[in-house]
Amino acid sequence: MIRAGIIGATGYAGNEIVRLLSGHREVRIGWLVSRSFEGQNYADIYRNFFDIIDMDCLGNEIDELLDRVDVVFTATPQGFLSSMLKREMLDKAKFIDLSADYRIKDVNIYEEWYKIEHKSPELIEEAVYGLCEVNREDIKKARLVANPGCFTTCSILTAYPLIKEQLIDPDTLIINALSGVSGAGRGAKVANLFCEVNESAKAYGVATHRHTPEIEEQLSYAFNGKVTVNFTPHLIPMNRGILVTETASLKDGADEGSIRSAYEKYFGKEAFIRLMKEDLSPETRFVEGSNYTDIGFKVDRRTNRVIMMGALDNLVKGAAGQAVQNMNIMFGFDEAEGLRAVPMVP
Repeated sequence: MIRAGIIGATGYAGNEIVRLLSGHREVRIGWLVSRSFEGQNYADIYRNFFDIIDMDCLGNEIDELLDRVDVVFTATPQGFLSSMLKREMLDKAKFIDLSADYRIKDVNIYEEWYKIEHKSPELIEEAVYGLCEVNREDIKKARLVANPGCFTTCSILTAYPLIKEQLIDPDTLIINALSGVSGAGRGAKVANLFCEVNESAKAYGVATHRHTPEIEEQLSYAFNGKVTVNFTPHLIPMNRGILVTETASLKDGADEGSIRSAYEKYFGKEAFIRLMKEDLSPETRFVEGSNYTDIGFKVDRRTNRVIMMGALDNLVKGAAGQAVQNMNIMFGFDEAEGLRAVPMVP
C-alpha cells in the first residue's frame, strides 16, 4: 500500500485523480492541496465525495508534506512544478506532473510556445514522457513522469503505428481535433460560459496551439526523423471528450491490410486501446468516464490518403486516468488497477 498526495486537487483533472484513487486497492490518499480552497473540506467543494472523502484542503507546504507520501500528482498550471521542484525532492517521492513543464526536451521550444521561463531545466532530461503504451519500460524506472496532454495523447496514439512503420508520409499529416469544455479547466473564463459555448463550435489556437510541438516531438521519435504537422483544435459544446481526425498520404505499398497489421502490432494487446472494426468510427460518448482510447481508420483510394480517427475522455485517458496508469507502472501494480470502469452511456 502506498500513499499519494495531490497538488491542484480542486481542478477538474485533480478531482478526477481523487475519484480514481478512491477506488484503487493499492493506494490511500495522504493529502490534498489547493491554494484556492485552503482549509475547506473537499466534499464541500465537490459534493460527489459527500460521505466518501473527509479531508480538508491544505496549502503549499510541499516540503513538509513529502515525508507523508510515496507519490505526488501535480495537476497544476504550467510553470508551477518547474518553479519548485528540486532533485532532492525526487529522493523522497515520485512525481507525476500533468502540466507541460517536463514534456518537451528542448527548453527553448517550451519557453517559446508557453511564454514562460523554465525554472528547473536540469530536470528535463530525467523526466520520462508518460505515454504508457509507448514508453512503458522507461516509466517503470522513472522518478519524474511528464503526463501527456489530452490532445497530444489522442493525436499521437492515433497516428503512432503508421508513423512508426512508415506507412504514411509524415510531411502530409494534418490533425483536426475536437474538445469538450472541461479541457479548458475549472477557472472562470468568459469564453467558456454556457451562453458563449452552447450551440456553437469554433477553431482556436490556429497554427499556434501549444500542444503542437509536443505532438511533433513524440512523432519525430517514432519516425526517427523530423515530423511537422498542421494541428487545429476546436471547442465544441460538450463536457468531456476528445475526437481527432487525422489525414495523411499513403506511402507506396500501404493498404488496408498493412495499416490494420500496424495497429494490431503496437496496440492489439493494450488494455486501454480499442481498435475499431472495419467501417466503424470512434465516438466520444463511448469512451466517456473511462481510460479507453478508441481508434479507427479508413483508406481513401481516390486521394491515396488514410483517415485516422481517435476518441478519448480528456479528463481520464487524457489526464487523470493516464496519470494513475503511469503510477501503476511506476510502482509495479496491475496497470489496470483503479481504471477498469466501463464507459458511461448516456
